[in-house]
Amino acid sequence: MPELPVPEPAASGLPVVLVGGLHADARRAAVARLLADVPGSVVLHHDLSTAAAGTVVRTIRDATGVLDAGRAPLVNDCACCALREDLVPELERLRDAGGTRLAVVELWDSVEPKAMAEVVAAGGLTVTGVITAVDPALVLPYLANGDDLADGGLAAAATDQRTVADTFARQLEYAPVLAVADSPEADDEDRELLAQLHPTARQVPLAPEDPAEPAGGDLTVPPPRLRPLSVLARAALAGFDIEAAAAAQHPACALLPAEADAHGVTTLVWSSRRPFHPERLYAALEDLTCAAARSRGRFWLADKPDTLFHWDAAGGALCVESAGPWLASLPDAAWEMVPPVRRAAAALDWHPEHGDRCQHLVFTSPGLDRDGLERLLESCLLTDAEYAAGREAWQHLPHAFDTLLEV
Repeated sequence: MPELPVPEPAASGLPVVLVGGLHADARRAAVARLLADVPGSVVLHHDLSTAAAGTVVRTIRDATGVLDAGRAPLVNDCACCALREDLVPELERLRDAGGTRLAVVELWDSVEPKAMAEVVAAGGLTVTGVITAVDPALVLPYLANGDDLADGGLAAAATDQRTVADTFARQLEYAPVLAVADSPEADDEDRELLAQLHPTARQVPLAPEDPAEPAGGDLTVPPPRLRPLSVLARAALAGFDIEAAAAAQHPACALLPAEADAHGVTTLVWSSRRPFHPERLYAALEDLTCAAARSRGRFWLADKPDTLFHWDAAGGALCVESAGPWLASLPDAAWEMVPPVRRAAAALDWHPEHGDRCQHLVFTSPGLDRDGLERLLESCLLTDAEYAAGREAWQHLPHAFDTLLEV
């Protein structure tokens, strides 16, 4: 690797990189790599496991050890809220003190990077990277884990109802960079599953010869001009677009995986321009949810033609919710209020009759029964006769999703 200078902090402020993930060993190894590779870097970490005692423990450390420690009180009995309130002031303090080249925010296990990246950016600080650390051998076990976070002591608040599977999926899919642990237990299927779940991510290997901690608890940092930046360090400083990252997760314009089939792992992309029959789809939800380790996308119900619905399933559990209106249901004057990326995504696949209304669901899993899944999905669509009856007749179909949507 050529010798590269470590960049000075950007003129707009202290560079901040977020490193998160439920795979704690991989996350700590990624953080240690950044500390070792970027002279003048510090790690800020809030330990939410102490929330039961009424506080969140904050530590700031560099490659030599802990520099500062403190406690932040809970906010509305919410540890994650305390993190939000404490994080930006601490980063501002580091920025104003000078001398820090990179602030590494190591997120606690179940904290999701999207919310924290937006908090940091809203505070006027510069997010230069978001990294999720992953052990490929654990991807399928975590995606299949439908247990509540609270059951494992990982809840961020008393009201936290997230599961291990859906939390891990969001951590994985939001980050443009994955720090991938070298796991002896991982096989080709594990690595292929990771690649298909987030095909646009930049995967950076964490090689086994790179220690998770400096030998002897000490590290002599070479002068900045002679310090080579690792691939992970360059990724941490590469830049991060908050708005683009949010758009990539919105069901109307999400960057979903493409068709793939390798090493026993399949990704099925299923689309249709015909609406679902609400009652038949509702009856098939359990089978569809359990058909794949991960499924997501957008869909259209015949009895609710103006509403874009979001499909998000992992760990045998499904979340269905309204994601607002289809663009085709909006008056022309309202289009100016829609983000350009959303309008562009709709224009790429605009139907002369239905506009952007469509079914677009993606299923990824080892051992996926592709043919059976396609047959089940097709059986949930309106029949030719039902479709020909038109939208006025569709309004009188059973409103099977009203209870689920709490309408």
